[in-house]
Amino acid sequence: MNEMKKCPGGVTAAKGFEAAAAAAEIKYKNRTDMALVYSQAPCKVAGTFTTNVVKAAPVKWDQKVVAESPFAQAVIVNSGIANACTGVEGYEYCRETAKEASAVLGVPEEAVLVASTGVIGMQLPIDRLKRGIHLLKDARGESLSHGTEAAKAIMTTDTVHKEIAIQTVIGGKTVTVGGMCKGSGMIHPNMCTMLAFVTTDVNISKELLQKAVSENVKDTFNMISVDGDTSTNDTLLVLANGMAENLEITEENEDYQRFTAALNLVNTHLAKKMAGDGEGATALFEVKIVGAKSKEQAVILSKSVVSSSLVKAAIYGHDANWGRILCAMGYSGAQFDPEKVDLFFESRAGKIQIIENGVAVNYSEEEAAKILSEPEVTAIADMKMGDACATAWGCDLTYDYVKINADYRS
Repeated sequence: MNEMKKCPGGVTAAKGFEAAAAAAEIKYKNRTDMALVYSQAPCKVAGTFTTNVVKAAPVKWDQKVVAESPFAQAVIVNSGIANACTGVEGYEYCRETAKEASAVLGVPEEAVLVASTGVIGMQLPIDRLKRGIHLLKDARGESLSHGTEAAKAIMTTDTVHKEIAIQTVIGGKTVTVGGMCKGSGMIHPNMCTMLAFVTTDVNISKELLQKAVSENVKDTFNMISVDGDTSTNDTLLVLANGMAENLEITEENEDYQRFTAALNLVNTHLAKKMAGDGEGATALFEVKIVGAKSKEQAVILSKSVVSSSLVKAAIYGHDANWGRILCAMGYSGAQFDPEKVDLFFESRAGKIQIIENGVAVNYSEEEAAKILSEPEVTAIADMKMGDACATAWGCDLTYDYVKINADYRS
């Protein structure tokens, strides 16, 4: 098996990883709201985190573990309460969580990562959370369904759970990269608002694992936007336990490239799933900029279009309002000649050119509306300036987005 192939499962697809879900009543009732990811062997760990100046307590805790701990072995996640803007008490709850997990799971306290998602400003009910850790220990297992249940437990306003696994061969050994994430609202690049957990049995140095993760988020998680709000809790953690037993990857060779390719497939899938599951969304909206002068220019333009509320509203209305797209490109800060731009819309229903050299062509509004009525819609802008390109993902803007966020705390 020399090619990448998708396989069933998520965070338990790779060798040696276990997961669990539990109902601890952190905020929700009658559903699971805590998850565990556990490795049977110590893991190299890498991470990227929110750029928001206001960082939730779990982000600060995990940054310290990633930077200073010799290894990580467990992740404890709760949904319902974000443990953000909770001061010293909130950070101490991270420590108490790690201490309890250490005692229950038999791993060092500094090898426990924590993550929270939900309402900002509320303190965690720490006794319920500690009780949840015991429930997670009893429920844990390495089946694919255990991973799926963990993915469901971390959801907040998500409408579907999100997981994927990819297999490839590195150094003659089958290597698996699996992941799960949650994210639906408060999602905007750098990093997008989300929790994402990726597990792999590849044997790789900590330095190269971190490099691979930091480079990859630029083209995956940092290229999605739902609503322009960057969260306090954004966290991507990648754990590698080496149980595939390939020769350790210590340089940027062919083995490293194969691993980064597998990681990219996982992260791209998860990023698109979050964008398409934006709060109230009815469509995944993809923006491709081609023919750009530079990658930086393409990134700026694609992000500006995918983040525009007016463009997103037009996508919801299945309206080929190309003027809004050109407008969003124009205020992006990137320099280009609007009289050279070609624009197309594409979906499973077909492809149609809307403008050529900045001017509308004679297209059918009815055909355009049909193309824009699909659950996945792409806008392609050719800048005719070079050969650089970039792709961003978002979703349409609907009435339900306001409804969901108007009463989120209740």
